[in-house]
Amino acid sequence: MSSRVFRIHARLTFLLCVVAVTTLAARPASSRETGDPIRLAWVEGDVAGMSRILSADGTATVGYIDYHQHRHGDLLKLVRIARFSDGSSDEDRAEARVGETLQALRGRSIIRNAKGVATVDLTIDVAGGRITGFSGLGDERRTYDERVDLPGGTYWGPLIFLVIKNFDANTADDRLTFRTVIASPQPRVLDMELLRQERTSVPRPGGRIDVRRFALRPTVNWLIDPIIHMLAPDTDFFVQGGAPPGLVRFDGPRNFGDQKIRIE
Repeated sequence: MSSRVFRIHARLTFLLCVVAVTTLAARPASSRETGDPIRLAWVEGDVAGMSRILSADGTATVGYIDYHQHRHGDLLKLVRIARFSDGSSDEDRAEARVGETLQALRGRSIIRNAKGVATVDLTIDVAGGRITGFSGLGDERRTYDERVDLPGGTYWGPLIFLVIKNFDANTADDRLTFRTVIASPQPRVLDMELLRQERTSVPRPGGRIDVRRFALRPTVNWLIDPIIHMLAPDTDFFVQGGAPPGLVRFDGPRNFGDQKIRIE
């Protein structure tokens, strides 16, 4: 882990400890709790495709994403593998029950280095409330078997865009929260806040496409969220309206680390 990422996680850990011992910063109750499964406005089915991964400024191709989504009955399986030109890769798998809501069931996140060796391998069991796996190599390797609170509204990897896709069906204002699991490289369970931002446009050959920007960032407590947002990397999704909405571009960090990428 880089020194900058380590400092960010150390500060976030300190802030989480502050929240744990204070009772002055309770967020007002809302009709939808963070861990509630989102309502589905669109029918999910079989999807497959490939997208480019670009450098942060969009000038160079640094990899590709393979995406596969398959539905059998009410079970939705999603696989997203990001392969980078240096040989490294990030793999996210998820299974969810779909119907009126998106109920996460289980999944796996794997990070491989340039030699193709897994440096992080986490299995997420939402129904069992358990995260198992390891991070690191050699003497730095750590294993995990943690009991955690993972409600059905826990989303990671490819499930996050399904949250954005169904944003309007789940909130009357411009924000929506959900729980997630990230590897940093140890597993962390966080609440994330998705905010609908300004309308803008992005360039494409032959013209520009009108989109809406959505910002994704950690949320802990209204009192210290502004501090967290100063420390956390910017993560933006640019979404084209329609029936259903479509993801046009992602700008953000690779695995919440230092490397900024763009996906189109």
